[in-house]
Amino acid sequence: MDLLDLIPFRNEMVKVYHCLTDNATHTSEKPIFSELKVRRYERQMNDIADLILDKISRWVKWTLISEKTAVGGMLVIRAEVMSFALLGMKIDATFGLLEEKDVNGRLITTVNAKAETIIESKGDLGESRRVIRMMLAALDFEFRTDVVKEDEYLFRSVDPKGSTSAFQQLFDETRLEHKKNTPKATKIEFKKPVKQAIPFKSAAKSGEQAPIPAAAAQTLPVEQITSSAATAAGAGESSSKPARPKVTIITMKKNS
Repeated sequence: MDLLDLIPFRNEMVKVYHCLTDNATHTSEKPIFSELKVRRYERQMNDIADLILDKISRWVKWTLISEKTAVGGMLVIRAEVMSFALLGMKIDATFGLLEEKDVNGRLITTVNAKAETIIESKGDLGESRRVIRMMLAALDFEFRTDVVKEDEYLFRSVDPKGSTSAFQQLFDETRLEHKKNTPKATKIEFKKPVKQAIPFKSAAKSGEQAPIPAAAAQTLPVEQITSSAATAAGAGESSSKPARPKVTIITMKKNS
């Protein structure tokens, strides 16, 4: 006996801890909670699959996503459940069914389940566990006379450890289509074009040469810049000095 079992309300405290830290739950051979233990029934796989499909179609906010046969003959049924406690958040539930024969040739169907809440936070308030518990409780009630317990399965199965580990690994590798962390859409920002100031310069007067830009002056040879400057200076001096008017003197010749 473990001393931790003497702590009052220990199971309730563990459930609260997992509700606040986990958003995915699955069945196993030795689970933390007894309701998450792998189920086995002495029934055909089709009978159990029909009951699961019937419950999904009847229960409120349960929607069937897919039903297919995976590698190894495992039947996989996927459903989507809307949670009222999480204000409409979706829960992906997957049920795996595998049929085998015991040493006497009788059929035994193993049922595995897992559920994942599509939520960004760590905890889902135990909604994923509640979804699995609902379906497994319905199977236990419907096939209550056909439940195969663990001790009985170890006695009847041909290879209990091998088949159990193989089915568990096969079911664990079956991934859900919905990813946990979906990439968010990137925002597209439209930037305003930068306004460029265009300087307005007065046109050069007739006879004046436009000044050479600094960028162009760096590429021109020195002789060309000097000659252009001299030409501009000569043109400026000639235009600044006004031309002298010509005066014609007319004299009158006297008659003797």
